[in-house]
Amino acid sequence: MSKDQSSYRQIMKATSLFGGVQVFNIIVNIVRTKFVAILLGPVGIGISGLLTSTISLISSLTNFGLGTSAVRNISSAFASGDETRVAQLVVVVKRLVWITGALGALIMLIFSSFLSELTFGNHQYTYAFAWISISLLINQISIGQNVVLRGMRKLKYLAQASMFGSILGLFTTVPLFYYYELDGIVPGIIVTSISTLLLTWYYSNKVKVLKSQVSRKRTLLEGKDMLKMGFMISLSGLIAQGGSYVVRIFISNTGGVDQVGLYTAGFAIINSYVGMIFAAMSTDYYPRLSSVSNDNDESRLIITQQAEIALLILAPVILIFLVFINWVVILLYSSKFIEVSDMILWAILGIFFKAVSWSIAFIFLAKGASKLFFWNELITNIYILGFNIIGYYFWGLTGLGVSFLVGYMLYVFQVYFITNRMYNFHFTRGFYKIFISQLTLASCCLGVVKYFDSPYSFLFGGIFIGLSSYLSFKELDNRLGLKAILKNLKDKFL
Repeated sequence: MSKDQSSYRQIMKATSLFGGVQVFNIIVNIVRTKFVAILLGPVGIGISGLLTSTISLISSLTNFGLGTSAVRNISSAFASGDETRVAQLVVVVKRLVWITGALGALIMLIFSSFLSELTFGNHQYTYAFAWISISLLINQISIGQNVVLRGMRKLKYLAQASMFGSILGLFTTVPLFYYYELDGIVPGIIVTSISTLLLTWYYSNKVKVLKSQVSRKRTLLEGKDMLKMGFMISLSGLIAQGGSYVVRIFISNTGGVDQVGLYTAGFAIINSYVGMIFAAMSTDYYPRLSSVSNDNDESRLIITQQAEIALLILAPVILIFLVFINWVVILLYSSKFIEVSDMILWAILGIFFKAVSWSIAFIFLAKGASKLFFWNELITNIYILGFNIIGYYFWGLTGLGVSFLVGYMLYVFQVYFITNRMYNFHFTRGFYKIFISQLTLASCCLGVVKYFDSPYSFLFGGIFIGLSSYLSFKELDNRLGLKAILKNLKDKFL
């Protein structure tokens, strides 16, 4: 097996593994959401959502992005084979997550009365915020355990922790909601955090790491780099959250709360059901890229391979959603949400550009270019916010779909230009062949859906889906030896 083929198979293995985990988690989440809707009703879902969104906001302010920045340091040390260095970094990370987690918990505890007034307009939930402050510490410790697993690329353990975490969360929270109804929300949040911590702790302790004594001075020295980069990541995340909040407020004031619900539902379909590939990119791809980040040629190869595999997997899925979007919306929600279909049709084309741009943009994190990463994301969020407001003002929900597409088209050119100048990055001819052919088929599919009624849209759309699937299979076989893999599986099980 060639080095390139081995690398492609590693990407495919991680993508299949975490794509499958994501599907499983989505199914569990759908079941959990149904139970919550029945047992708590809209009011309960609203309270739970406001509490958890506040936790996310405080966490993004105080976690210093350690869940991302520390992975780079550990993965680089792990790739070099320096076990002593890995052990030292693990000790530093575990100390830092305790400190940052305690900071988040303390801030929420101190400002619990203010947060209740800000979030709910009264002080009725002061004690709720005080109790759930502990979950900030617990969640941050869990992130520390996950950093160890990601940095040392223990993919199997990560997948198992995620799947069992979803199941445990389902079976621990539903009984609380059943017996205590609204009063079970706060205990449910805390129990979920504890369950996640127990699982991540269990799996991270299965990883063999040398014992290491690290002084306070060394902790500060090693932690400075992680915290500096993590702060920029955290700050860019806050900007993205702020932009999303402004868009929702604008939609609410311009079109009404129901329009916000449609917008949220539409992008939940795009990000959760179509964008499952991005879970693998953040879990396996980032540590792999970090381990070779000092070598521009090797980085270029890994980025290109990741982008190719992402496109080959996503393209047929995108075409299926394009052709059957109305059925997908009705199946996942109801006929009341059909209005969002047109928005999804345009936005889903943007996934092509998102997959490519994300593949490239991870190099900023892998190289530790925190300032470059921050300014790149800041500029992007500013013009995407502008596109969203202009798009909705003139064309409603459809305009938001178009703005998503245009925003990521611009973003892919932006990151390509920067990385080409900074790191001599460029794609191969093979990549452009895949990208142009699959995007052309998807664009034709969009045209068929927009201008032909059923059954002709299904007929012609089905042809394009078949062509896309054939091209993906052919290219995957060239890179992975897919026919040989399938033949081995057939011989093994039949």
